[in-house]
Amino acid sequence: MIKQILCITYRDWALKIYKMLADALPQYNFKIIFDTTDSTNTLAIKTFQPDIILWYGWSWIIPASIVEQYDCICLHPSPLPQYRGGSPLQNQILNGEKNSAVTIFKMSSGLDEGDIIRQIPMSLKGNIENIFSRMTTLGFGATCDFLKNGYNLKPQDHSAATLFKRRKPSDSEITLDEIQNQTREYLYNKIRMLAHPYPTAFIKDKDGKRLYITSAHNDGN
Repeated sequence: MIKQILCITYRDWALKIYKMLADALPQYNFKIIFDTTDSTNTLAIKTFQPDIILWYGWSWIIPASIVEQYDCICLHPSPLPQYRGGSPLQNQILNGEKNSAVTIFKMSSGLDEGDIIRQIPMSLKGNIENIFSRMTTLGFGATCDFLKNGYNLKPQDHSAATLFKRRKPSDSEITLDEIQNQTREYLYNKIRMLAHPYPTAFIKDKDGKRLYITSAHNDGN
């Protein structure tokens, strides 16, 4: 029986989910850790002795010893097994995807390869703030559902998997080649997917100085 739930993140949207869960489900004992480092909080885990650990919005590899000893649950904003790996929202938007999903899965030794607990469709319309708000609402609802009602694990179809690398800050540059050869929609998507807290889109002048582009409007959308 689940009683002790440890919640670890460094993302604001995930912290909102955790606080909503703690308010909505007083029958559980929640401990929330907002950590901006790549620490896995080993001492806190041993001290709290959680029944499950939520790692929503976590970006680092968790030691196998923790994954094997505890039920570790993650939220990944993509229709897994598609778009495994880093920067899932950015890679989907840049590829022109219109629809995604909030996938909650039980973590395993493989990167985003664990069995699926819940998968809820999610639109990718709007700016990053709109998408985060949508993801928070859906993630909260799906987590409440499986905590209250339990779950049956659904294995991923590994033959259908796609894997993408985490984007680097240098990837946020809009290059002259992109301006000359990419579509309006591509450029709009690149700008809207890189709003705060992500490395903002920018162009360089002849001296290498950067002009940051924080928002864009596409008449075609």
